[in-house]
Amino acid sequence: MKKIEAVIQPYKLMDVKEALAEIGVTALTMAEVREADCHGRHTEMYRGQEYTVDFTPRVKLEVVVPNSRADKAITVITAAAKTGHDSSGTIVVSSLDDTVTIENGQHSADRGQDER
Repeated sequence: MKKIEAVIQPYKLMDVKEALAEIGVTALTMAEVREADCHGRHTEMYRGQEYTVDFTPRVKLEVVVPNSRADKAITVITAAAKTGHDSSGTIVVSSLDDTVTIENGQHSADRGQDER
């Protein structure tokens, strides 16, 4: 199993979600995150005070797929999240030893999802 984490631009979330659904990846986790980006640092005024903005909003998606589907999922995420700018995002891929369903304690190998 592979865990794919993608940090993308917020406005690309639906594009990526729909693209993943087209290849059968419908279970995903999403979190709103802030990315430290020294290149995007700028100053703003708020209530008469100047402050530096150096964290930019992003969306972090996490999907778990069998090894055989990881490359396709990465290709789909990359295509759907691309903005044409350097700040399109980042994808991190990790190998998973196991996943466990909380409701019944069933392991991924028992569900037939352990395709190494």
